[in-house]
Amino acid sequence: MLPSQEASKIYHDNYMRNSRAIGVLWAIFTICFAIVNVVVFIQPYWIGDSVTTPQVGYFGLFHYCVGTGPSPSRELTCVGSFSDFSSIPSGAFKAASVFVLLSMVLILSCIACMALFFFCNTSTVYKTCAWMQLLCGVCLVLGCMIFPDGWDAEVIRDMCGEQAGKYSLGDCSVRWAYMLAIIGILDALILSFLAFVLGNRQTDFYLDDLQTDSKDFSASRIEVRDRNEPRYGVQRLH
Repeated sequence: MLPSQEASKIYHDNYMRNSRAIGVLWAIFTICFAIVNVVVFIQPYWIGDSVTTPQVGYFGLFHYCVGTGPSPSRELTCVGSFSDFSSIPSGAFKAASVFVLLSMVLILSCIACMALFFFCNTSTVYKTCAWMQLLCGVCLVLGCMIFPDGWDAEVIRDMCGEQAGKYSLGDCSVRWAYMLAIIGILDALILSFLAFVLGNRQTDFYLDDLQTDSKDFSASRIEVRDRNEPRYGVQRLH
């Protein structure tokens, strides 16, 4: 083997070893992101009360709890279910719930697609998961953008004060689930970009392997042909 081919093979082996390690980290972070997405969808802590709100309570995408009396009272009445859309207090909350649900379904489907690494081309699986993660991030963006459009609902104005309106919380504040959803958007975009890079590099090295194999095959044919060709020489006459 030529020195250039040896160097190329060493680089190829090192890259494949590193890409497998990065792929494992990508899969682990994808599973962690899926857990975050499920938590964001289920937990009702997107917005909530503060010290100055008339009532206590907190709101999620479809489930919310509000106080039954003035602010010092901590008795809460919880309402809302995704299976009962009529219990969701705002059309914007309903739309945001659907988009966040779609993002959760997409990322869980992405995890299920990881089983295809054992049956399909690695590059194809990476690119499929990358598109799923990108669409998941888009759905989360839409959910986070649409959700504040429902802050003018009557039940929210009762808790947050008359200053509350669309994209204005009044005396209420943003809770940790909403911030976690925004962080999830960045996670989805980063994971999608990484999957695209891994998929493209797998394709490049697959094409390089084909070219290398073709060159080796051609070289071996030339070598065999040279061995089989008769060699004619001048015989010295005595």
